[in-house]
Amino acid sequence: MTTPIPAVRSVFRDDLFVGQVALITGGGSGIGRGIADVLAALGAHVVLASRKLERVEGAAAEIRASGGLASAVAVDVREPERVAAMVASVKEAQGRIDLLVNNAAGNFYAPSESLTANAWKSVIEIDLNGTFFCSQAVLPVMREQGGGSIVNISMTLHYRGWPLMAHATAAKAGIDALTRTLALEWAPYGVRMNAVAPGPIPTEGVRKAFTPPPTAEGVPDVFAIEKAMEGYARTAIPLQRWGAPADIGNMVAFLASPAGSWITGAIMVVDGGEWLAKPQSRR
Repeated sequence: MTTPIPAVRSVFRDDLFVGQVALITGGGSGIGRGIADVLAALGAHVVLASRKLERVEGAAAEIRASGGLASAVAVDVREPERVAAMVASVKEAQGRIDLLVNNAAGNFYAPSESLTANAWKSVIEIDLNGTFFCSQAVLPVMREQGGGSIVNISMTLHYRGWPLMAHATAAKAGIDALTRTLALEWAPYGVRMNAVAPGPIPTEGVRKAFTPPPTAEGVPDVFAIEKAMEGYARTAIPLQRWGAPADIGNMVAFLASPAGSWITGAIMVVDGGEWLAKPQSRR
């Protein structure tokens, strides 16, 4: 029996980020949405950015309906000109940007030997280039206002190698290196740069990875998916439960809060101990 995911109760004061603006790329679903929910509950105005405006508009509306402050913007993080225009529009509308969360990613499983140049390029451009372009674009805003916090979303798979994910592991390893380098460069401006490396969280992409071939009826066996995921949590995650998006949101909140004011260049692993256990890679 795996340990159930606990109901998340915030340890932070409710008004921690009142008056602050948090820009979150890929904030419409999954981990990004979990981060947005945590920050909005703590008083931040969250600006959700995505290539598809309708995805983040719906998420922003739900946050507002629950009493939070939220708005949505469209951006393709692969294009620096569009990133710069998006940051300028957020600055004009909100007056400041206190926190940038670089969460946008485009990962998928694929054999390296047959990975196309476009497939490799698309992941590197979204994950790594997008992180740099967004960070570079918000720097003048944060520098002008006397500082700010940038949190990049990495992962743990590149710590041990992971078959079928060469493009993603290369991009995320680059994000770790970028985090440490920019932390040193931008510290004189009062801009802190950190990263969070999530472990296994049952987002849509993770569930797809555990989905077996279709049954005779042509539909996935939901019971088999849940059984496989429960078995993985029980045997491969020392804390014996999957993570929740709010687990990552809480770490982002900590890093962006006054409690993290002397932390920069850190890669914070939030994974229930999974990468330390080094489970055998599955092909």
